[in-house]
Amino acid sequence: MTGSIAEPGVASATLTRIFTTATRIKLCDEKFRSLILTGQVSAQYYSPRGQEIIPASIGALLKPTDYVVTTYRGLHDHLAKGVPMPQLWAEFMGKATGTCKGKGGPMHITHPDSGLMVTTGIVGGGLPIAAGLALAAQLRGEDRVTVVNFGDGATNIGAFHEACNLAGLWKLPVVFCCQNNRYAEHTSYEDGTSVARIADRAAAYGMPGVRVDGNDPLAMYTAAKDAIDRARAGDGPTLIEAMTFRFYGHQMSDNNEYMKPGELDAARAADPVLAFRQWLIDNEIHSVAEIEAIEADAKAEIAAAVAFAVESPEPDLSEGLTDVYEEDLS
Repeated sequence: MTGSIAEPGVASATLTRIFTTATRIKLCDEKFRSLILTGQVSAQYYSPRGQEIIPASIGALLKPTDYVVTTYRGLHDHLAKGVPMPQLWAEFMGKATGTCKGKGGPMHITHPDSGLMVTTGIVGGGLPIAAGLALAAQLRGEDRVTVVNFGDGATNIGAFHEACNLAGLWKLPVVFCCQNNRYAEHTSYEDGTSVARIADRAAAYGMPGVRVDGNDPLAMYTAAKDAIDRARAGDGPTLIEAMTFRFYGHQMSDNNEYMKPGELDAARAADPVLAFRQWLIDNEIHSVAEIEAIEADAKAEIAAAVAFAVESPEPDLSEGLTDVYEEDLS
């Protein structure tokens, strides 16, 4: 964290909301990983630990009616957009009470009631979908912004360029947020991308490109506010490159051998959630007791959500084809 409380112009209530959301994400991720590692849950899971500040900051700016599209490493985006935690956990565990009736799992969370429209397991697959959602909102004259989150690897997929080109051409109300965690699966950024900065690609599509420290909530909030305000005003899209780092590998079995020596240790030592926690205390926005109360509330919420999921029924076999094929109702 950098800066002083006088600099950012961010209300204390907003800072509290960002920290609360980031804490819920952090603790949810830790709980889910522990259940997998102890054999209590079997699921394919991609941890967003270390990237919590980005969606927490964006979520503090979005309306319930705004849309979010994300990728399979999306727990943080789900929670930040307001997906109910009990139903989210139930879906993670494949239960009938989940957001997709247990048929989507962690990689395919969808909850339109909260504005979380799509979680895609296809790298870059969410970008054209987000452009389509933004186009629909524009054509209908709706006050609705779409934010699409993706990794740095997705910017080398054709869908990224196609979506950015159309969004820039039609001035769509969409924010492209690249959560640049430095690795596309097991390939380092510099070994797979021809430009030094993802944000520089925005110029080709006639939109602003902004590179920001995604681990700094003040910087991230400010950049996201500018982009969301621009989209809502009808001025078109923005490409945000939010620099961050993932604390765990591409998937649960990943031992990070491809990372540079000391790189991961340095990132974990600068844990953005813990740094923000200390900053709030140092700037007298919250006392230690108040911070601990926020953390205790998050732990209690997670415990209740896990209990809900564990006690929920498995999907009935008859659900296997429901919502899969169009039904002839004639």
